[in-house]
Amino acid sequence: MSDEVTKTDAEWKASLTPEQYHVLRNHGTERAGTSPLDREKRQGIFHCAGCGLPLFASEAKFDSGTGWPSFFQPLDNAVETQEDRSWFMRRTEVHCRRCGGHLGHVFPDGPAPTGLRYCMNGVAMAFEPKAG
Repeated sequence: MSDEVTKTDAEWKASLTPEQYHVLRNHGTERAGTSPLDREKRQGIFHCAGCGLPLFASEAKFDSGTGWPSFFQPLDNAVETQEDRSWFMRRTEVHCRRCGGHLGHVFPDGPAPTGLRYCMNGVAMAFEPKAG
């Protein structure tokens, strides 16, 4: 994974909230149902809270019923994945391509057309509504 945005640990702590730091830099998970982005219905773009890279379009968002914002596909060249073997299971972890921030996990139980569910931590993202 290439990190185009590099900061020291102190710089990350200074630029993120404690919750964002926990998720983005320490691979944490926010509690299900706590993110207002799970209920966000407006048109727009979801960006990385760490570096601002556009990650997901609202057109790819769906209600997975999990309590986390879910998408069936990311924007082109937005995320990278790697295997996560924590918690005695094998999952696919999703990171921001530009800063390496942990966003969540992707699962093979999503809707068409991809069949994927990008289950993201809302605190790891910021939403920019479409103008107008």
